[in-house]
Amino acid sequence: MEIPIWHNIHPDFKFNGFSCNLEDLSEIGYRLVKEGDAHETVIGEFLLDWISNKPTLEVLTSGSTGKPKRIELNKQHMVNSALATGAYFQLEPRQSALLCLPCSGIAGKMMLVRAMVIGLHLDEVEPTSIPLSYRQKSYDFVAMVPLQVEQTLQELDRVGTLIIGGAPVNERLRTKLQGGSTKVYETYGMTETITHIAAKEIAPEPTTYFEVLPHVTLTTDPRGCLVIDAPNVVEQKIITNDLVELVSETRFKWLGRLDSVINSGGIKLMPETIESKLEPLINSRFFVTGIKDEVLGEKLVLIIEGGPFPKEELLQEIKSLETISKYEVPKDVYFVKTFVETATQKIHRDETLKLIL
Repeated sequence: MEIPIWHNIHPDFKFNGFSCNLEDLSEIGYRLVKEGDAHETVIGEFLLDWISNKPTLEVLTSGSTGKPKRIELNKQHMVNSALATGAYFQLEPRQSALLCLPCSGIAGKMMLVRAMVIGLHLDEVEPTSIPLSYRQKSYDFVAMVPLQVEQTLQELDRVGTLIIGGAPVNERLRTKLQGGSTKVYETYGMTETITHIAAKEIAPEPTTYFEVLPHVTLTTDPRGCLVIDAPNVVEQKIITNDLVELVSETRFKWLGRLDSVINSGGIKLMPETIESKLEPLINSRFFVTGIKDEVLGEKLVLIIEGGPFPKEELLQEIKSLETISKYEVPKDVYFVKTFVETATQKIHRDETLKLIL
């Protein structure tokens, strides 16, 4: 009987300091499920699922652009994704990596797969906003969401290569990341593409466009939305709702989500574009969205996390921005004490909006 490719655990792979083969992973998985904390139990369940002979496994999507749904992924494709990441970021066996993302989502699962396939020495910590505080070590490769990066800026010199996913990286954070020794990349992808299929360098040499990983090509549909052809990780082309500026079949600039476009009085407004213009003025987390309006159809509003403060001065500062048009000035400002988040720590815009409506 032929050995499944996902059972080929790299001989250099280590988990929390211990060398692991296929049999060891079975023991670790059972122990974590039986004795581990909540985040460790999920890791254990995934390891047991991975070492089974079943060629697929179920993964829950993030739910950031709709209701979370279960999809089935091919383990062979997950191995291919890990190899593509290794090639793009020049990862080598015995390099160190940190798992600090929840293993309930595809991002956390793939950190494990990359380590097993490439032969990385992987440590795991509880997925909190300050993951580097748990281990006073340096790491060659780490994946985080923007919130984690924001909270660990002073410790990033212990990371060789950092990839950021799960949400767009705002301009304020991009600026803070300049001048350090860490190579930082923003990634683009989704659960259906088994995490990232493209990356864009943020530091030390920022680039404008996302560049695809090996064996990925791009086109756009008549709406101007990205179409992904990645046969090594997904069998069919994926038609997204992401509006892009396509430079070539391997490079693009992300503009925003088609389904987040606000139609206000016949003027189409792109929330992501407006948010990038407002970032210098607002220190808290925020987003803009449209709510129903009898006159305009939808009116643009600004939602800010935290306690309320006088909004008239902020609106005046927004109007004074040279980069903003009169249509991009919010008609009102709302405050929410704490934003609702998805399981992967993204802002759940729809659920947060319900708190004020």
